[in-house]
Amino acid sequence: MKLIGSTTSPYVRKARLVLLEKNIPHAFMVDPPSEPDSKVALFNPLGRIPALILDDGTCVFDSVVIAEYADTLNDTPILIPRGDALARMHVRRGEALADGIMDSAIVVRNERIRPAGKQEQENIDLHNSSITRTLEYIAGQLGQREWCVGDCISLADLALVAALLYLDLRQPERDWRSAHPNLAAWFNRLSTRSSVTAALAE
Repeated sequence: MKLIGSTTSPYVRKARLVLLEKNIPHAFMVDPPSEPDSKVALFNPLGRIPALILDDGTCVFDSVVIAEYADTLNDTPILIPRGDALARMHVRRGEALADGIMDSAIVVRNERIRPAGKQEQENIDLHNSSITRTLEYIAGQLGQREWCVGDCISLADLALVAALLYLDLRQPERDWRSAHPNLAAWFNRLSTRSSVTAALAE
């Protein structure tokens, strides 16, 4: 199978982390939809990434669906709990929080690259405040625990890694590590996993 995406998209990074963590063989094809010769729309009518092309040509999109599908392919590890509705909800909620950080960071990024006179500062402030609140909430929930949910790695952990890496890329001025030392320690430990180092190598 092939994962189509870019090296900067946090949603692509999340999907890639899931595939790597579960040791699912795949090729990573860089094809940003913003490029004039992009072929993404041939696979995903929305023209968005990530897009996972299966061996039979079926296209799976977006990152939420890719993660759900990939997690069913093997049990090592199980990233989304099965048979426990409450545990599953907590993991998917963690994913939603991380995805929300990504969503808001992208809005801020898009505003900041507009001409100065056309930027909407209220929109920037709104989404930056959302990111700040969400980081505070996640750090409070995490405490000194090893994993975001339960006693093993889950999709919530991988989604949060992807979100924090995107903040480092697009908002280097945001000192979330000093604000949340426990989250920084958690991130440093997760960053040593082979799935994360492999995803960052591209």
